[in-house]
Amino acid sequence: VQLQASGGGLVQAGDSLRLSCVASGRTFSYYNVGWFHQAPGKEREFVAAISRSGGSKYYGDSIKGRFTISRDNAKNTVYLQMNSLKPEDTAVYYCAADLRSGTSPDEYAYWGQGTQVTVSS
Repeated sequence: VQLQASGGGLVQAGDSLRLSCVASGRTFSYYNVGWFHQAPGKEREFVAAISRSGGSKYYGDSIKGRFTISRDNAKNTVYLQMNSLKPEDTAVYYCAADLRSGTSPDEYAYWGQGTQVTVSS
């Protein structure tokens, strides 16, 4: 499966952004999908994940209550709605997919190219 992430940009603290991850190549509904972010000099960190049907969702501690993950299998797309953005959310955001589910980057075989999110104070 091929993944294409988009929707990043430069915003101010407190603003919102919605990231999209569009999949192609194989039946998207077979895959669990996760979002990760990576700031310069830091390791890739789990943000959120969603199960194949969308019935189960998981969030990293730093973004709980501010970000919401969702998916539309008819459109082969997973979304990450990011509200109340903070400067510490600044990073490259990646979407990833796998037949397994998990919160570690090692558990995902397929990755998109990343989209930059920059939050100014």
